[in-house]
Amino acid sequence: MKQFRLTVTLRLPADETEGMYLAEIPAMAGCRAWGNSPTEALDNLRAVATEFIRSYQKYDHELPRAIESNAKDLSDKSLAEVSIYL
Repeated sequence: MKQFRLTVTLRLPADETEGMYLAEIPAMAGCRAWGNSPTEALDNLRAVATEFIRSYQKYDHELPRAIESNAKDLSDKSLAEVSIYL
């Protein structure tokens, strides 16, 4: 398995985010999550990103290059892990 290190954009609460923090991964179109705090938004995003990657793997699709180029091989682990960096 691989570990993915992905850059995240974190937006402060605003009207367009319904008063919540919004975290998203620019390299993964549509991969975003909301939370009542920065930590909650990032935790939610980590779960969404993990499922996004698992879906690509399940259907044997190629991950976008920006994601794959930041992957680290973790062949001794059973699940893909996502590390989020700001």
